[in-house]
Order: sequence, then structure tokens, then C-alpha cells
Amino acid sequence: MTSTSELTDHTGYWMRMVSNAVSQEFARKVSGEDVTVAEWSFMRALYDFEPTPPSVLAGRMGMTKGAISKLAERLVAKGLVKRAESPDDKRAHSLSLTAEGRAKIPVLASLADQNDAEFFGVLTKEEHEALDRILRVLAERGELKATPVD
Repeated sequence: MTSTSELTDHTGYWMRMVSNAVSQEFARKVSGEDVTVAEWSFMRALYDFEPTPPSVLAGRMGMTKGAISKLAERLVAKGLVKRAESPDDKRAHSLSLTAEGRAKIPVLASLADQNDAEFFGVLTKEEHEALDRILRVLAERGELKATPVD
């Protein structure tokens, strides 16, 4: 009879357990600022590159234009992002953070830093650096480029 591996025998099991806990707690934290993790990721991607056409943002985040449009709509409705028409092409537009959206970035980044410290602060500096290095290698070799938003 063949032996069947246990769930806990798999690295992916442990990665998912930690990832779920980190992600769920971060989602809880940012919800206090009335944004989702996906909205935070969108806003942060926009922060250093304003104004940005939606197609460029989609490429940068590894998302579809449709997903970017949905996020943009939600953030425009919340008053955190604004849309500006191109003076050359009325069909084209770019996205920028509003003053309120720009002011939220340091607050949300602080929550991300706090969340990381809470979960990964139990590691030594060397362990944390090794974990980051290994995860980056896995992402690079797996050609994983899409911004994780869920």
C-alpha cells in the first residue's frame, strides 16, 4: 500500500497558513481606513508614477485592464483617485491620487509595516532576510509578476 502524505508534509501548506494569517490581519487593518488590500495595492502602485494611464498601471501590476477599471471606479467613488482626460485623445485618460488618497498612503504603509513587524518580528534579522531572499527567488524563477491583491 502506498503511503499518502499528510497536509503538513508540504511546504505550500505552511506558506498558505502564514500567508492567510498575514493577509487576513492586514485586510482587517486597512478596512479601518475604508480600503481593501486590492485598493491599497492600486493606490501604492500609482503613488510614485502619477498620472498614469490605466493600461500602464495594469501592466505594472500584472492585472487586466478590466480589473484596473473596477478598482479605479471604486477609488474614484471613495474620493481617493481622480481621472483626467487626455487633451489629445478624449477616449484616453490617466489616473492620479486625490489629496485625500495621497494622504492615506503613509498611513496605509505604516499599517503594512506594523503587520509585517507583528508576524515576522519573531524571526531573527538573518532568518527574515533568508525568508525574503528565498521567496523572491521562488517568485523570480516562477516568473510571478502579478501584484497579489487577494
